[in-house]
Amino acid sequence: MEEGWIRRRWWEFRQGHSIYLIFMLTFVNFILIAYRLLIEKVTVFKELIPELWIFAALFIICYIPAATLIGFWHRRTQLRVETTLVNQQNPILAKMIRTLLDVQTGIASEEEINEFRNMLEKIERKSG
Repeated sequence: MEEGWIRRRWWEFRQGHSIYLIFMLTFVNFILIAYRLLIEKVTVFKELIPELWIFAALFIICYIPAATLIGFWHRRTQLRVETTLVNQQNPILAKMIRTLLDVQTGIASEEEINEFRNMLEKIERKSG
């Protein structure tokens, strides 16, 4: 078995679990709990929203635009900051940029250039 196969499956499991499955479960869970504790227990709300499906529909109608606007704000303002911070901690990116700079300034040896080329070819093979 290839080195890292289990790690890739573990990463894929976590992505599917946290991004898709748990997202849906927590969404449904929040609707059920909010209805049970807020709507059913408060008489005024129970008269306005007598059934769970009405509450769920109203919640989704309000929630989706709010989440979309927050996501848009995040992409426009915070994603650049997060990407910069992640890139500053990436040793492969740092090595690639240093090697490119060394090649441009004539500091890199032939061995470093070949090592860099081999690393990039290895990355390309894995992603292809």
